[in-house]
Amino acid sequence: MAKKDKHFKHFCKIIKDIQKSSDRVEIFDLIVKSAVEVMKAKACSLFLIRSRQDSEGLFYPVAQIGLSDTYVHAVPAKGREVTRDILKQGGYMFTRDATTDPRVDNHEAKIKEGIASLLVVPLVADEDPIGILALYTAEPRDFSEEDVDMMKCLADQGGIAIMRAHHEYRRKRDLQLLTTVAENLNSSLDIKVILHLMTADLALAFDLLGVTIRLVDDRSRELKLVASYGLSEKYLNKGPVSADRIMTVLHNKAEVIDDVATYDIDYREERKAEGIVTMLHLPISVKGKVIGIMGLYSDKKRGLLDEDVSLMSSIARQCGLAIQNASLYLQLEQDKKSLEEEIWGHKAWF
Repeated sequence: MAKKDKHFKHFCKIIKDIQKSSDRVEIFDLIVKSAVEVMKAKACSLFLIRSRQDSEGLFYPVAQIGLSDTYVHAVPAKGREVTRDILKQGGYMFTRDATTDPRVDNHEAKIKEGIASLLVVPLVADEDPIGILALYTAEPRDFSEEDVDMMKCLADQGGIAIMRAHHEYRRKRDLQLLTTVAENLNSSLDIKVILHLMTADLALAFDLLGVTIRLVDDRSRELKLVASYGLSEKYLNKGPVSADRIMTVLHNKAEVIDDVATYDIDYREERKAEGIVTMLHLPISVKGKVIGIMGLYSDKKRGLLDEDVSLMSSIARQCGLAIQNASLYLQLEQDKKSLEEEIWGHKAWF
């Protein structure tokens, strides 16, 4: 009973600390540090699934304490499958000897690191697995029911806090992106400058490998590059891009290619060599007519959330408006010049 009361007091303090923060990195660190402190363990690692939209989303480490810089985790596993298996097996996985258990990889690395026992619990948010919390001990150890419950509660509250921080991060990111795009639209009359700023803003906001903007040449039916960010000159000069290939986009719809290696597309080898894995093409339209395409490229397989695609589509529409405004401005300049020439011509006649 005393141990249970002690865990409860620690848990209350941990929850207060986590609830005070809306910073994701700070929450990650609080979770692993709290686990080691309460459980008196050697180390702890927190892994998240790379994408909640991807059924095969891989684990990637976001925080750890007590492990050396040279310790190498196992090859990233299919996060959803692993987490769901753990949930089916009682909600946790325990091994008293992590250096020989066949369910665990990297036995030699664990021996060198001085790891003995391992306790793993899943992180779940909105009834969906989002990661795991792994606790390591230096000596062989059995965990009590109270210990396991404590880790489960920490993981549950951690999952809730992580998603809360994630939503807050996305809200701030999206607001900042829209604000920046609006400011850039008013910062220059040079449409090339505006489009380049747009590509850079999108790439940085969504951690993309690169972004391109191509406009349709009605005579050649090619997509001509007018702005880009993040991609090499070699890739950009790979050859002509046919507008007719991307008929989906030309019909004012988004095209998503989640893995270029599995699709029969043009320049597939060049895209793979550039490091492109996932592609998203969005229409750029003016008054209902598609005049170009915005391409967004990622160097990792990632599921695209509907709200992300919606925001990117909004930026593509802003791109169309910017091009339309630039065309109107150039037309006004031409009309003004013609009018001035006409007036000066009349003056000369007088």
